[in-house]
Amino acid sequence: MSLDRDAPYGTWTSPISPDQLLIGTLGLTHPRVCEGELYWMESRPAEAGRTTIMRRRTDGVLVECVPALFNVRTRVHEYGGICYAVHAGMLYFSNFTDQRVYRVPVDGSATPAPLSADDGRRWADFDVDPGHARLIVVGEQDRDSGEPRNFLAAIALADGSVTELAAGRDFYAGPRLSPDGSRLAWLEWNHPCMPWDGTELTCATIDDAGAAVGPKCIAGSMTEAVFQPGWLDDGRLVFVSDRSGWWNLYLAEPGGQDVGARCLHQCDADFGLPMWVFGMRTWVSLDDGRIACIRQDPDRQRLAVLDVTHGGLSDVELPWTAFDGLAVLPDGLAFVGAAPDRFPQLVQLPQGGAPQIVRASSALSLSPADIASPEAIRFPTSGGGEAHAFFYAPAHASCRGAPDEKPPLVVIGHGGPTSATAPVLNLKIQYWTSRGFAVLDVNYRGSTGYGRAYRDALKGGWGAIDVDDCVAAARFVAERGDVDPQRMAIRGGSAGGLTTLNALIDHDLFRAGTSLYGVADLTALAADTHKFEARYLDSLVGPWPAARAIYRERSPVHRAADLSCPVLFLQGLEDRIVPPSQPEAMIEVMQANGVPWAYVTFEGEQHGFRQAQNIKRALEAELYFYGRVFGFEPADDVEPVEIHLLA
Repeated sequence: MSLDRDAPYGTWTSPISPDQLLIGTLGLTHPRVCEGELYWMESRPAEAGRTTIMRRRTDGVLVECVPALFNVRTRVHEYGGICYAVHAGMLYFSNFTDQRVYRVPVDGSATPAPLSADDGRRWADFDVDPGHARLIVVGEQDRDSGEPRNFLAAIALADGSVTELAAGRDFYAGPRLSPDGSRLAWLEWNHPCMPWDGTELTCATIDDAGAAVGPKCIAGSMTEAVFQPGWLDDGRLVFVSDRSGWWNLYLAEPGGQDVGARCLHQCDADFGLPMWVFGMRTWVSLDDGRIACIRQDPDRQRLAVLDVTHGGLSDVELPWTAFDGLAVLPDGLAFVGAAPDRFPQLVQLPQGGAPQIVRASSALSLSPADIASPEAIRFPTSGGGEAHAFFYAPAHASCRGAPDEKPPLVVIGHGGPTSATAPVLNLKIQYWTSRGFAVLDVNYRGSTGYGRAYRDALKGGWGAIDVDDCVAAARFVAERGDVDPQRMAIRGGSAGGLTTLNALIDHDLFRAGTSLYGVADLTALAADTHKFEARYLDSLVGPWPAARAIYRERSPVHRAADLSCPVLFLQGLEDRIVPPSQPEAMIEVMQANGVPWAYVTFEGEQHGFRQAQNIKRALEAELYFYGRVFGFEPADDVEPVEIHLLA
């Protein structure tokens, strides 16, 4: 299809095909420096979403440490996170299939062998205790009835035997051994708190036998969220706390209690994150006694260096606007960085030297003219509030819309909902903008990075306040004249699916919507979800079952009769968090009421799509769906989707 510069929006031939989006696209997470070398977890959609461990040798050569038959992933807390460590030339990792811990020489001289028993227990958040030749881990074990049991444990490197170190709380995370091996710090919390609501930082002494004795609470409560405890080389304990209303860095002296902790640099900015997965790092201790840390500003993140003694904070000028997974190299730092014009990259930053790219998540090269840049916007919303979003106008090197045409808009409500979107080069956004869509990526109230008050603003209001903010954001850009108000769609995955469906039910602003494994029945979610989120809705909606009426009122499945515009449902068939029964209940009502719908399912997918062919199919199905609803023909040759009841 040949296009001139005045091509209708939505019909542009994009330089980003779904195949280009996926082939070579890698997930780069949890970099760690072990015995002087850099390691990281690398997920690969082209290998059915498999995650492996990569190593950068001292000579710069990249080596894969785990054979293709293994998938490095843990199911502790369901969402997992870091589950590997290196000690004495041996890599230890959790294998997804059986959840056992395996070991393999990092030089590839042998195949992985199991260390832990095949007893159904799951392991995560590894730390090495060299003095006792063991791994310190978070454990999880199913029970005959009720929720799984969580605990801290040590796995002996000699024979895989397990010794429990702490138990009795609902959740544990972040076990970190002091440099001299004499003390262990960790986080623990109970229902109904989520780790961004309230956690306790506990510290215990490790005796000669390896037991954790005399545990004491250093900081935290049900209303104070402590994040990422860790140690300075001199044995002082550092942690992140939101006690001031912002996640700032604090220091506790050896043996100190809560009253002895002091803020290292107080400011209205977050240095922490919601702990959805294990092993998240926003600060590291440098060899010179300073701390490298990540600060969240309203429109971007910044890498900074903190003087522990005097509290001075200095930004490091770098081209990246989002940072993740700080790690200390012998001669500098490593991190994953991204920016509006850069895909996520694993970066090595030598002391006094220029940054070096160790690994890029994508080899795709785009012309700057084809990349839509984010505009950070603030807009008024319900209750006299203010909310945040990033707006992306359509971008194409050789196409533009007709002079009398405004582009269609896709509004994105992120998942979580305690999460946030960042202004970085994201092909799943550029996929739309390069085809002639505008995109509005909303950080509705409840999102992180704007302080605790903003994060807590969603409490009791999920399914309403987030909806108000997405609607207000769409109206804001429509009133500015940026988009066509008659061709606006909203999409979201998981929690964002609830936002999407309620926005379509409660407002007539949008003409179409897409729910990706989206929550439709809050009652079912509260009654039958995994342990980590079992009480999440107590704060977001109300205590269950006392607030049953609110759950029903906010559940799209009970109000599907009020839907009047087409909806596309994209669903993994093995999803335990939002099972297929939820979209199917919506579809049954829509079919009875004559409202158009489409339903695309994916074998082998859980909560989120990991396999390349399924990610591609989901994107193309959504493009085809919008083309049919909004009345344009995409340039892409896509497989049609059956849209029931659409005239």
